[in-house]
Amino acid sequence: MSTTPTTAAVTTPGKAGKDGFDQGPSKRVRRRLTSRTASAFALIIAVIWTIPTFGLFVSSFRPAELLQSTGWWTIFQNPGFTLDNYQEVLLSASASSPQLGAYFVNSLAIAIPGTIFPIILGAMAAYVFAWIRFRGSNWLFIFVFALQIVPLQMALLPLLQLTVQLLKPIQGVIHDIIPMIPEQSYLSIWVAHTIFGLPLVIFLLHNFISEIPGDVIEAARVDGANHAQIFFRIVIPLAMPALASVAIFQFLWVWNDLLVALIFSGGTQDVAPLTQRLAELTGTRGQDWQRLTASAFVSLIVPLIVFFSLQRYFVRGLLAGSTKG
Repeated sequence: MSTTPTTAAVTTPGKAGKDGFDQGPSKRVRRRLTSRTASAFALIIAVIWTIPTFGLFVSSFRPAELLQSTGWWTIFQNPGFTLDNYQEVLLSASASSPQLGAYFVNSLAIAIPGTIFPIILGAMAAYVFAWIRFRGSNWLFIFVFALQIVPLQMALLPLLQLTVQLLKPIQGVIHDIIPMIPEQSYLSIWVAHTIFGLPLVIFLLHNFISEIPGDVIEAARVDGANHAQIFFRIVIPLAMPALASVAIFQFLWVWNDLLVALIFSGGTQDVAPLTQRLAELTGTRGQDWQRLTASAFVSLIVPLIVFFSLQRYFVRGLLAGSTKG
């Protein structure tokens, strides 16, 4: 005599049951990352990471004599605040400590195109490597990936020679035709940052774009869409979190760069970035380094605005493709 159970608890791999069976890899990872231990650990890391920035902020309001004799952590034992550091940095009219306004604009003029150009070119190249098959595409992608290990310093001299022999004459011709365009421009800096940023941008965007479901691409092709339409109408909207994440990294790298901008700008005030001026604010013998605390904190404003503006895209871009389910 056989009996048939009226109810049965059926669990499948990757599904969550009421009795606490296996919930799948993605949900296990998500549960571990959202636990109290993980939150406390993340909070401790955030506090430790913020301490230097807080110390820089406190030091920027301290007089020069206190900065040179005491540390910022002794502020309660040695109180003292002043706005002279910010006044010298932002409002000074002296030749030894010029205002940062012009350099601030130069950094924006360098960082914004230096971020947009590699993002556009890198997204196009990533789409080609991910969805357009041609002979040698895999080897070419490996070559682009291997370019990331080439030290920046090795490419500076060849690129500088290319700039002097090719870009400088072009800039001179453009200046002769249109005098309002200065002969010393940002073109060489944009080209340098684009070349140095493309390998990593292509690699990161390729990993995201290649994970787009193939059914979506095939459906667009069936409807008669060409590669340009697929790229701009499907790939770009879907890859927006990854684009924002890569844009944050590229912008921060270009904004904080000193070596590339110093070499390809020629060191002139017309195109010199903010980082170059920060290196000069301490004086010829490093005696005025109290200015550096205020100016460095001023330079943090734009990266913080960019990061918090794109934060939600940044988090989505980091988590995209990391788990499935």
